[in-house]
Amino acid sequence: MSGPQRIVIIGGGLAGAGAAASLRENGYSGEVLLFGADAHRPYELPALSKGLLLGDAEEPDWVRDQNFYSEHDIGLHLGTRVTRIEMGARLVLDAAGGEHRYDRLLLATGSKPRSLPVRGADLAGIHTLRTLDDALALRAAFAKADRVVIIGSGWIGSEAAAAARRHGAEVTVVGMESTPLESVLGTEVGGVFRDLHTEQGVRWRLRSSVADFVGDEGAVTGVRLTDGSVLEADVVLLAVGAAPETGLAHAAGLELAEDGGVCVDAVLRTAAPDVYAAGDVASQFHPKYGRRVRVEHWANAKNQGEHVAKNLLGAHEPYQRAPYFFSDQYDLGCEYRGLADLDTNRLVVRGELASREFIAFWLDGDRVTAAMNVNVWDAGDALKHLVDTGTPVTDEQLTRGDLSNVG
Repeated sequence: MSGPQRIVIIGGGLAGAGAAASLRENGYSGEVLLFGADAHRPYELPALSKGLLLGDAEEPDWVRDQNFYSEHDIGLHLGTRVTRIEMGARLVLDAAGGEHRYDRLLLATGSKPRSLPVRGADLAGIHTLRTLDDALALRAAFAKADRVVIIGSGWIGSEAAAAARRHGAEVTVVGMESTPLESVLGTEVGGVFRDLHTEQGVRWRLRSSVADFVGDEGAVTGVRLTDGSVLEADVVLLAVGAAPETGLAHAAGLELAEDGGVCVDAVLRTAAPDVYAAGDVASQFHPKYGRRVRVEHWANAKNQGEHVAKNLLGAHEPYQRAPYFFSDQYDLGCEYRGLADLDTNRLVVRGELASREFIAFWLDGDRVTAAMNVNVWDAGDALKHLVDTGTPVTDEQLTRGDLSNVG
């Protein structure tokens, strides 16, 4: 047969499983091997910090039905850790001693939660949130906890705070920034989320850092901050960001970018012959932005996984989508499109921040680089158009005009 006879995918998350499914949907009839370290079949991550952690769902959103992989002749190897890539021999080696030849290789190894290198970090009751098992364990812990401390005031920390309050726990969030989500949204919009959580009873310790964890009989009892104060805690969640899983790539000699990801070009191809990367681990030279971009959100993993399948089969199509993510916290829902530079972009708001029904725009000159709709659900297509096209706009058009007719 022409083209690759065997495609190996390392990573059983949304990007890897999506690529495997898309290969079949694009008519590929060769062998597909999909390796996932997780014992569960591929699932999507958003529900882990939302519906599942809240108790509104008992399962995550599965990428495909249980029988999809066997029905489409995809060799799904669950609970299987790949230990080495030998690119010269075109081999993937797993922890059980298996050797698997490839014609094309996709790295979709995702990312892992960062830890804190401080005393007591190994105490029982300290959690991270990345996998289905993590989410189930954390939900059970929240249900029993009186006092929860969350380290990190980003998206995961904020969503987890809402879930812990739903379960009735007292919640304190520790963050190094002056406002939650400041590095993504800036202080003005981030303040909306701060005030929302405050109204729901969340306490903040912002501009604060952790010195160590306090414990008794091997279990956490508190978090000591660098100012010497101690926050009592039955449960602690470390939500201090994630690092791309690049151990295999680094050991194989692939180039890593300054953002920690695997360097890929516009079509998601590494410098190594027939080796590609997608999802959290991929640092792509993005044609829209003219620089490297690494995105850890659900839509990026989904869309890059589906996109790269065509390139694994011989196409040469650049991935050009702008980042997208969404969040739900209490009665606030939002969607963010694009990529703002908070150091240079200016903020324009349609509506009132205090009402929690508004659209925030970030602009470079007269062009929208990013937009976030908060509890406004009829503008998604218009916002996507503005971000994707870079259509010149006036502040008056954004704040008062018909967005569907702009541009």
